[in-house]
Parts: sequence; C-alpha cells; structure tokens
Amino acid sequence: MDAEAGVGGADQLPWRQHYRNLLLLAYQSFGVVYGDLSTSPLYVYKSTFSGRLRRYQDEQTVFGVLALIFWTFTLIPLLKYVTIVLSADDNGEGGPFALYSLLCRHAKLSFLPNQQSADEELSTYYRNGFTSRHGSLPWLRRFMEKHKNARTVLLLIVLCGASMMIGDGILTPAISVLSSMSGLKVRATGLHDRSVVLLSCIVLVGLFALQHRGTQKVAFMFAPIVVIWLFCIGGIGLYNIIHWNPRIYQALSPYYIVKFFRTTGCEAMFADLGHFTSASVRLAFITIIYPCLILQYMGQAAFLSKNILDMPTGFYDSIPGPIFWPVFVVATLAAVVGSQAVISATFSIVKQCHSLGCFPRVKVVHTSRWIYGQIYIPEINWILMVLCVAVTVAFRDITLIGNAYGVACMTVMFVTTFLMALIMIFVWQKNIIFALSFFLLFGSVEVVYLSSSLMKVTQGGWVPLVLALIFMSVMYIWHYGTRKKYQYDLQNKVSMRYILSLGPSLDVVRVPGIGLIYTELVTGVPNIFTHFTTNLPAFHEVLVFLCVKSVPVPYVSPDERYLVGRIGPRAYRMYRCIVRYGYKDVQRDDDNFENMLVMNIGKFIMMEAEDASSSASYDTANEGRMAVITTSDDYDSPLAVRDSNDLADSMTTRSTKSESLRSLQSSYEQESPNVSRRRRVRFELPEEDDMDQQVKDELLALVEAKHTGVTYVMGHVYIKARKNSSFFKRFAIDVGYSFLRKNCRGPSVTLHIPHISLIEVGMAYQV
Repeated sequence: MDAEAGVGGADQLPWRQHYRNLLLLAYQSFGVVYGDLSTSPLYVYKSTFSGRLRRYQDEQTVFGVLALIFWTFTLIPLLKYVTIVLSADDNGEGGPFALYSLLCRHAKLSFLPNQQSADEELSTYYRNGFTSRHGSLPWLRRFMEKHKNARTVLLLIVLCGASMMIGDGILTPAISVLSSMSGLKVRATGLHDRSVVLLSCIVLVGLFALQHRGTQKVAFMFAPIVVIWLFCIGGIGLYNIIHWNPRIYQALSPYYIVKFFRTTGCEAMFADLGHFTSASVRLAFITIIYPCLILQYMGQAAFLSKNILDMPTGFYDSIPGPIFWPVFVVATLAAVVGSQAVISATFSIVKQCHSLGCFPRVKVVHTSRWIYGQIYIPEINWILMVLCVAVTVAFRDITLIGNAYGVACMTVMFVTTFLMALIMIFVWQKNIIFALSFFLLFGSVEVVYLSSSLMKVTQGGWVPLVLALIFMSVMYIWHYGTRKKYQYDLQNKVSMRYILSLGPSLDVVRVPGIGLIYTELVTGVPNIFTHFTTNLPAFHEVLVFLCVKSVPVPYVSPDERYLVGRIGPRAYRMYRCIVRYGYKDVQRDDDNFENMLVMNIGKFIMMEAEDASSSASYDTANEGRMAVITTSDDYDSPLAVRDSNDLADSMTTRSTKSESLRSLQSSYEQESPNVSRRRRVRFELPEEDDMDQQVKDELLALVEAKHTGVTYVMGHVYIKARKNSSFFKRFAIDVGYSFLRKNCRGPSVTLHIPHISLIEVGMAYQV
C-alpha cells in the first residue's frame, strides 16, 4: 500500500485498489488471526461455571457473567488492542519481542550482544514517525540504561510473555479440539469421555503431522471456514435470544457486574476470551468478529438462563436440532483452523527469539517460496505435539485446560500492557500521566482476571507456569551464555597495532582464494584468527571477516543489508562485511551470497577510491570507514558479471553493469531456501584505461581469489565458568548452556554453510 501513497488525482484506481486490498487483508485475517478467538464460545461458559461458581447457577448470575464478557470484550480487545496497541506495531509485527525491539531502538535497553554499530542507518528505524532516542522522561531512560538489574527485569518480563505465548501454542489446540469433539456426547449418548479424548488426540496428531507441508496449499480454506463459523454462531445466538429470553439485552448493563461480584465475591471466574495480541486487522474485528461473538454469547446466555442444567454442554445444546451436525462439522474445522493459527504463531515467536539471541539454534524451514511468515520448525513442532497430547490425556476436562489457558492469556495481556506503557514514554514521548493512566486502566482489569486465574493454580493453572518456567530458563540461559561468549571475544580481540606490525603478509603464507571468517564482532579482529594462524601458518590472499547480524527490526531492506569496510591498509587485502537481517527475515547463505559479497566488496573498493577522504592515511583507531552498499546508489559496479551457463556471451557489457548487479541481487533475494539451484557466474574486470592501477590490482586480486574458491572459517568454542564463579554462573554455563549447545543445531547448519568448504577451529573459553 505504500506504493500507492502519493498517486494522485483524477485516476480513481489507486483508492479503489487501496480499499480492495484492505478488504482482502481483512478477509484473510479471519483464518490467520482470529481462529482461536472465534472458537472461545465453545468453552467459556463451561469454564466459567466450574468450581465454586457452581453454587450460583441461576438467571441473575448468567446475566452477570454475560455483562462481564461483554464489557471485558469491549474494553480489552476493542478499546485496548484495536484502538491503541495496534498503533505500536513494529513495522507490521506484533508480540512482546516486537514491542521490546521498539524499546531497544529508542533506548539502550538491550543485552543482546550483536546489537552495535550502524544500526541507526536503517530506514526501518525511522518509520511511523519514531525518530527520537530520548523520550519524554530522560531521567527514566538514563535509569534504565544505567542499571543492569532494571534491564534484566525488563528482559525477563519479555521472556515471560514470549514463554506464555509458546505455552498458548500447547493449550489452544488442546482446548479447542477437545471442546469441539465434546459435541459428540450431546447426540451420541453412548460415547464415553475416553472415546472423545482418543478422537481428540487423533485429530491433534494429524494436525501436527501435517505441519511440515506448510499452510500455503490450504490457506484459502482457512478464512471461509472461520467466516462460515462466525455467521453460524451469530445466527444461532440471534435465534436463541428471540426464542429463549429476549430480555437478555438487559445484561449489557454494568449494573449486573456490580450485582454479580456482590453475590459471588472473590469467587469470580475467568472468562477466557482468547488470545487478542494477534488481532492485527481492525476492520475484521469491528465489522464481523465483535458483533458475531457478542450475539453468540448473548444467545448462549439466553438459552442457559432458561436451561441451567445444560450448563456443561450449553453451546451444543443451544443449537437447533436440524442444523446440529453441520454446525458440529464447522466447529471441528474451526477448531483445527484456530489451532493451526496458534501453532504457526508459536513458530514465529520461536524464530524471533532465536534471531535475537534468546533461543537455541533450531532448523527453520520456509514452507512458502513467496510468503515470509510461513515457516516450520521440526523440533518445536514435535515438542508441541507431545505436550499438547499429554495435556489432553492428563486432564481430559475442558475446565482444567481452560484454567491453564486463562493464566497464559492474561499473563501475555498484562505483559503487553506493561510494555505499551514504556512505549508511550520512550517511543511516543507521551506524558507519564498518560502512560500511567493507560497502565492503571487496563492493567487493573487484567490483574483482577489474572488473580482470579491464579486462584485455580491447583486446578490446572500450574501448567502454563511450569511451561513458562522451563522455556524462560532455556531462553535466559542461552542468552546468558551467548552474551558471556561475546564479551570474552570482545575483551580478547586482536589489537590493530599488532596486526599492523605483521605487515601485508600477516607473517603467514598467503595462498590463493578467499578466507571467509565468521565472527560475532562488529569491530576488531577476533581471537580465532591468531589461533588459526598459530596452528597453521597460512591464510588466504583475501580475508573477509563476516558478521551475520540480527537487528531489532522485522525486516531489513536488501539495499541496506550489506555494510562493508576495510581492515588495515589496502595491501593487507582484509575486509569486514556486516550482513544485517531482521528477526523476521529469511537468511539465505548459499553460492549467490558469495557472489553478492564479492560484488559488494568490489563496489566498496571503487567508492573508497572515488571518495576524496580516502586519500587520508589509515586510522588505526577506527579501522577505516564502513559503508552501506546498495544497488541503487550513484556508483556503477566495477565488476562485470558473466553467466557461465549462458550460450551467448552478450549478457554483460560495460553499459549493463548495474543491471547485472541488480539481476544478481534479484536472483539472490528471490531464491527459495528449499531449492538448491545455484547461479554460476564469472566476474570480469572491464577494460577502462582511466581506472587507478592500485584499484585495478585490488579488484583483480579479489576476482581471482573468488574464482579460486571460498573457504569458510568458523570457531568451534567450548566455554566453561571460572573456578571462582558463583554457583548460578557455574550451573548456567557448565550445565545449562553446555547441554543446550550440544543438543541444538550447529551454527554452520543454521547459516547454510557448505560442509565441503568449512574449516572449524576448536577453542576453549573460561568466562
């Protein structure tokens, strides 16, 4: 839609296309965003009138529960999320880590090790008018930045929210599928609970077993199923209002909430209204989701007010007989769709955590060639399946699972409210009174619901707490170990004065080819370099220190992805390249990546030569300047590209150098990660008499090195805590981090490094 902005005037196509796209996105959001929310009527009333609240099953209590549902539904998802929270999305991305990334960009709150140097140049940082790093309370920002404990607490809060969302991916499929399958007991009276649980487990296993195929082939089915489901329950709700109790509209008065709490006291329920943090399309919620669900809740309350004994199976009992089986089928499909949406969201959350250094390395499979968000993580999928089936078999009761689900959802909501208050201060630069008003208004409501949910810890509410503790421990220990490893690298990097003292040969034999050294450092030469040359005194003619960097934005534009600089004088043939990815970006390191790397280094060499400031002597303090290399700047590519597979030799000439670079960029960016196609290209130097001889020699050395081959050098590091370390540090490093490192994917796998070209250097760190 950005492409349509600013297109004017007489032509009516742009605004029509704008609204057409808006309606299409709203339609697609029904299956992707609102699947779990739309199935909440299956179990809300049953969970509500469980436990001690069974003693208050009468018409007045039903009215009070409906009033609570209506006003909670209006206050939290409609007013809080749709009106306010959606305005704080991180370039279209939501969730705790998206809000955390916004905070890290506007204040130095991040612990993440690889978050330094030149991030501010990304245009993504300055969208939506978020340009300041100061905020409205500079003293609060300074306090957060200065005190490590405050930043630790903030990180733990974010990890708690992310862990609860992962727990949501376990509980949502269990409660949704079990609730939909329980409808069989209404008509099939001979069916026992064990049979319903068995059928639910079969559906769940089938759902998780099909995850590897991705959602692209069935995505078109998702939205129609949820839309049909919403209109079905809305129509049934309207029928029940008219048929059973037309006075039910009176329950929308807040008076019944006061009366309800006066009657039940602290034994109030938790009305589980679903996972609202994923509500990303206002139009869909306001026009269809909200009215249909309110009609269904009102209709079901009207039925229950006259049929109190049918409370355990109120939803299915309220369905008119002739349409029972069609509604049952749609309910089951809607439950599967809702579960699929939450599972996909869990994959996305895990990928965000992994990209930002807070989760062990896992295999991320992109199931769609065209859509970024469709990913599949095998390890997480099977863990979710085992835990989901275990929860279903262990509890067998919607009420107990609902208690667990309530704790998870309300914790995520409260974390979001807390982070939003900080967003208002640091990002929106609002007055602290405004932020406190937001926090107190919505936070107080959520604390009431959360406290009532925590009262049911012994009745299933302990499940998300245990799951969150496990996931938080894994994420924090991995983050802690990664940060300690980075700090060791930073403190023990090789000084530039020592590098310069070695001379252009670096005191080793320089052999043909490119040595690509992976490092987490964005400045300086890593210790792995001297460790390698000490044991094998030879290195490649061209050295590139490569840092694959995750930055706290969802996506990085291809034109801003590569940051190239020089290490040492020109004769050293040493370069640094920082490749920046957002936490939602697809990382593709294959043969095309090598081509793009060489092209960008060549372009940097030309830019440096044409820059008047480059004539100055080399500065050992800052290692030379870094430059963002794009395909759309004013510098032509100094290297001509010839496709080795072309029969004709007319692909590349001096007049089409820039087009060839863009073609290569396009080939690299659009390559499917699941397809092993590689474009074979050959670089050539154009015959230009006006090119400086030193520049030409450097470019020629770069091209010849690329044609000789690229060797990847990576450290295989073992870290141990020092003997005088605290018990927590020794346990976290020697036990927790060591176990996670040994049992997760290796860095060469996650970075798609070809094993035939990989050299691993073993090192031991004491941190």
